[in-house]
Amino acid sequence: MSNPANIRRVVLRLLIAQLAMMLSAVSGDGIAAQAIDVPWKGARQLVLVTTADWDADHGVMRTFVRTKRGWQAAAAAVPVTIGRSGSAWGAGLHPDRPGPVKREGDGRSPAGVFRIGEAFGYADSARTALPYAPMHASHYCMDVTASPLYNRIVDAREVGEAAIAGSTEPMRRDLHVDGDQLYKHGFVIEHNADARAGAGSCIFAHLWRTAGAPTVGCTAMAEPAMLDLLAWLRPEEHPIFVLLPEREYTRLQAEWQLPDSAARSR
Repeated sequence: MSNPANIRRVVLRLLIAQLAMMLSAVSGDGIAAQAIDVPWKGARQLVLVTTADWDADHGVMRTFVRTKRGWQAAAAAVPVTIGRSGSAWGAGLHPDRPGPVKREGDGRSPAGVFRIGEAFGYADSARTALPYAPMHASHYCMDVTASPLYNRIVDAREVGEAAIAGSTEPMRRDLHVDGDQLYKHGFVIEHNADARAGAGSCIFAHLWRTAGAPTVGCTAMAEPAMLDLLAWLRPEEHPIFVLLPEREYTRLQAEWQLPDSAARSR
């Protein structure tokens, strides 16, 4: 019979080897990052906007579906614009990160991971599975920090004219701002859903005024791209909207379970 001490040494060596293999797999393939229970783990549709850096006012939008093989590209990339001052960390599903932070009126689009809310537009209906709200002349989004209605789209016919005093965001810009078509089609990006005062409000995906024109904090695109996006999105797929500068994306891709470079290149 073998010496018990020798058996213990063999077992110990096997355990050490197994632990080394586990640590190697974690560091090499990002298994530990994949195991993190992110709040958006149930998302099966993803709208991704990446920019060159924090100060870039434009970027590229890609869409993805999650399959058994992971994230797969759903459509070709299209150009978009964001805030005139670039981007900064918003208040969404992601944890706090070091770096610039979105504030009301700073001209930056919120970066991070966000739920996609209801669609809206000038028409009575739209070709989308998202909940849809037709906008009227009485609809405003409240960007007044001190308002109890801050960061909400409201109807003056319901809340009263006094309640919308000071808002600079009429939702029917075609009626209030010289025929402006920005909000003809769009959807809500759920930044600052808790309506923290001063953290930023009225963040949408909407049409751009002209090709390449930046926004005051939203994400804008050409009308065909928006119509395709609205038709594609499905609330039962728990879609999310992600906006990140490229360097942050590279740092966080594995940990946040976002599409890798192979999926993004398709």
